[in-house]
Amino acid sequence: MTKRYDAIKRGIDIAASAVGLIVTAPIQVGVAAAVLRYHGRPVLFRQQRPGKGGELFELLKFRTMLPETPERKTDAERLTSLGRALRATSLDELPSLWNVLKGDMSLVGPRPLLPHYLELYSPTQARRHEVRPGVTGLAQVRGRNHLDWDERFAADVEYVDSRSLALDLRILIDTVLVVFRRSGIAAEGSATMPEFQGSEASWPS
Repeated sequence: MTKRYDAIKRGIDIAASAVGLIVTAPIQVGVAAAVLRYHGRPVLFRQQRPGKGGELFELLKFRTMLPETPERKTDAERLTSLGRALRATSLDELPSLWNVLKGDMSLVGPRPLLPHYLELYSPTQARRHEVRPGVTGLAQVRGRNHLDWDERFAADVEYVDSRSLALDLRILIDTVLVVFRRSGIAAEGSATMPEFQGSEASWPS
């Protein structure tokens, strides 16, 4: 059943990301022009992220922050008004459709995080890498950055254990509602999400 689900899901990812890239092409051109005008080059944010099995891939997004300088170090200082708008509408995620088409990511799955988090995960939290990371996921529709790290990882592992086409469809529909409401964009007291320092919760292995 799992192999059949994975095969069907991969087919859906290929078709949906290909259509999505074509349909959103005019929007992406407009966003790219805006980023170039207000942020300068490079237009795209490229960063190594761990995917399925912890294997690294290059994540693509539109750049939402200015470069770090001695006077501009924190996310709050680097995040621009344009960047906030792109994040609020999730338009910064559109280039990630290329990652979905290539097979680095899926439309639905745990969000790809930073590589150095790998060594901080408990054995249970690390199970989030049993599947391809997603453009959206269960944690995103349950609160996005309003969830703390333990809640986010619990949702990721729950998705791994209960994933199905029906759940994927529900998450995609809920994602549209979350984006429309612009909820959970940033954690309280943070421009984005605080750095993960390791969990204090006691997770079963």
